[in-house]
Amino acid sequence: MSSVLDTTIHPERLEQKRQEFARSGVSIRQWALAHGYPAQLVYQVLSGRKRCLRGKSHAIAVRLGLKAGVIGSVADIDASSEPACDLAKAAEGVMR
Repeated sequence: MSSVLDTTIHPERLEQKRQEFARSGVSIRQWALAHGYPAQLVYQVLSGRKRCLRGKSHAIAVRLGLKAGVIGSVADIDASSEPACDLAKAAEGVMR
């Protein structure tokens, strides 16, 4: 049985994060520039218009603490550590 990561970002959490920006006196644009993200994309994430499943929107949501996850790149994923890959290697050995 595989576990599925809940990628839902609840509207209440988005509102809490927007209020946190207001309380801290840091603009969303300042935060975006400081972290190397397009300000417009950060606004879209915080308004709930992005699903944040991959790419920069995913990284923004994780960095803001809106969802659980890991920020990485394609190069960080090692296929040799996947169970399906281990099965394929075992099958390859049987076929020889």
